Amino acid sequence: MMGLDDKIENKSENLGGKAKEGVGKATGNERLEAEGHADQSKANLKDAGENIKDAFKNSDR
Repeated sequence: MMGLDDKIENKSENLGGKAKEGVGKATGNERLEAEGHADQSKANLKDAGENIKDAFKNSDR
């Protein structure tokens, strides 16, 4: 299963991305908003990859 450290890191990256995106929107900084969106996407992709690994590990049982 996905390690707790990985889950915390991915959640943190996602939340940080949301914060960046929000600050970017609030200040009109499109680059910061885009970076925040990219951070969220990267965290979600990592989560998806870990979930796929977990599914394959669990299917062997």
